[in-house]
Amino acid sequence: MLQRIQSIYLLAAAGVSAGLIFVFHLWVTNNDVVVYAKDDIKYLAMFVASAALSLVTIFKYKNRKSQFMLGRLNIILNFILLGFFVYQSLNVSGETNVSEKGIGMLLPIISIVFLALANKAIKKDEDLVKSVDRLR
Repeated sequence: MLQRIQSIYLLAAAGVSAGLIFVFHLWVTNNDVVVYAKDDIKYLAMFVASAALSLVTIFKYKNRKSQFMLGRLNIILNFILLGFFVYQSLNVSGETNVSEKGIGMLLPIISIVFLALANKAIKKDEDLVKSVDRLR
């Protein structure tokens, strides 16, 4: 059942997390150095983990409860990644290392939207199966 709409949403979330990190920069430092996600290992690892989790979730279509749980776990991972970006952009030491923020900092938000839409579709499928089971 890979033709379901949640598979499209999960594939889009994986594409955002794995593909667009090489296209859009995260920020530009005060020394005019453009920083991509591939330049910092923790950001790259979190983006790749999010993409891998989305791909694993696609192939868990036989167990909708675990698919829903993996989607929620992926949303939490993207919120953690977003928290790292907010912390980096609002450095608490007073002197900021980030002079210009890039659109790459918004990629976790886009991924969260796709994951939330996928979880909504998974929940809708689960409710449909439960309603059919009640009729038997």
